[in-house]
Amino acid sequence: MTKFSDLSLNPKVLKAIEEAGYETPTPIQAGAIPPALEGRDVLGIAQTGTGKTASFTLPMITQLARGRARARMPRSLVLCPTRELAAQVAENFDIYAKNVKLTKALLIGGVSFKDQDALIDRGVDVLIATPGRLLDHFERGKLLLTGVQIMVVDEADRMLDMGFIPDIERIFGLVPFTRQTLFFSATMAPEIERITNTFLSNPARIEVARQATTSETITQGLIKFKAKRRETAGSEKRALLRAVIDAEGEACTNAIIFCNRKTDVDITAKSLQKYGYNAQPIHGDLEQSKRMEVLQGFRDGTIRFLCASDVAARGLDIPNVSHVINYDVPSHAEDYVHRIGRTGRAGRKGHTIMLCEPRDEKNLEAVLRLIEKDIPLMENPLGNAPASNEDERGARGDRRERSDKKPSRSRKSSDRGEKPADKVEAKADAKAETPKQEDRKQDVGQQPREDRGSSRSRSDRNDRRDRNNDRGGNTPTGMGDHLPGFIAKSFEERMSD
Repeated sequence: MTKFSDLSLNPKVLKAIEEAGYETPTPIQAGAIPPALEGRDVLGIAQTGTGKTASFTLPMITQLARGRARARMPRSLVLCPTRELAAQVAENFDIYAKNVKLTKALLIGGVSFKDQDALIDRGVDVLIATPGRLLDHFERGKLLLTGVQIMVVDEADRMLDMGFIPDIERIFGLVPFTRQTLFFSATMAPEIERITNTFLSNPARIEVARQATTSETITQGLIKFKAKRRETAGSEKRALLRAVIDAEGEACTNAIIFCNRKTDVDITAKSLQKYGYNAQPIHGDLEQSKRMEVLQGFRDGTIRFLCASDVAARGLDIPNVSHVINYDVPSHAEDYVHRIGRTGRAGRKGHTIMLCEPRDEKNLEAVLRLIEKDIPLMENPLGNAPASNEDERGARGDRRERSDKKPSRSRKSSDRGEKPADKVEAKADAKAETPKQEDRKQDVGQQPREDRGSSRSRSDRNDRRDRNNDRGGNTPTGMGDHLPGFIAKSFEERMSD
């Protein structure tokens, strides 16, 4: 069996490894360290929790132990997709390089530029950064990348798939062409692998397991449920989450609960806190100091449940996570592999449970195709029980509050110059003053026909009738009672002729 002492590492590095309690390298470490020490490019693909970080930190420290850094010109560069992963890589360097005089700098957002500039000005051997903050320093003229000898892209598929491709291409254009490049990831889709080929030169490909496979030390489970009412789907799902935690009992010492959306992370954490569970959220919208505080609390055991977005799904090494609960089926199938990889690390046992609604069936099928195995169905701990009354009242209260806050589409009465009370009173008065339609019909029906006209119209008709009698009753046919006298006279003359 291969040991670290067989890998031609620096004796000071071997001493640090021994002090950390490690003796036997993992398959990815045993396969990647030798070609990396030879200066070859490396493409490493392995399951999460198999020690990929040490696969590049150990050979880097060994190679950088010879030489000296210059101001603003780092000798190596490690790119990470998230701040948390970058901070974790920095911690690994502290552990393995404690017996070697190497300097490092961590460039991530949420931290003062001034402090980072001070470290760069003194010169660093290892620069660990996220792409955005790295380019910010470069554009400000505080950083030169022409001295980079070794470049590492950690979680390579995520870096190239999260919209970082333009930044990655730009950074690769700033470092020397003769650099050594190391790519590591748990998944590597074919289209992403084609992109990496543009950055690697004849790499040593180390694939210790089929891509996107899940560790055998992880027990997986799936719970399918359908909400009884659409309006209370959220509260029913949160009630199911609490029932799942309670059903696991003492076996669930701590857990990471993954949600697809940041808003759901906050809502789930607040719901758990409301029912007495020790939970805290972590996602990209939180300040960096808060994110690090929550993460440290989870590591220390002061926080039992970590409600997280996929910012915590990549590369974070928290050894003793007993459970991972997928509150949502991940939108990207690869994220499932990374999420459940937060448990069952370094040969430990782990448990994962995923909640699946009918709308998630399509995403579930994608996950099953990726891992090429079925996830055993678990019994719903709630059975057919509806959500708690308190949750339903909360849901109704939320709807009422939203409806109260929703602005009316019609103009307000005050905008039209009358108060609502005045408007109601005006309508009431108008209704009282206007006779009913039945009453109007009855009044009209009881009046004689000649009484329905005005007195003036009756007088006019009598005068016309008298004039007609005087003329002998010879009124022209079809001309009506309103025939003017001068026209009637012309008709009389013709009739007399």
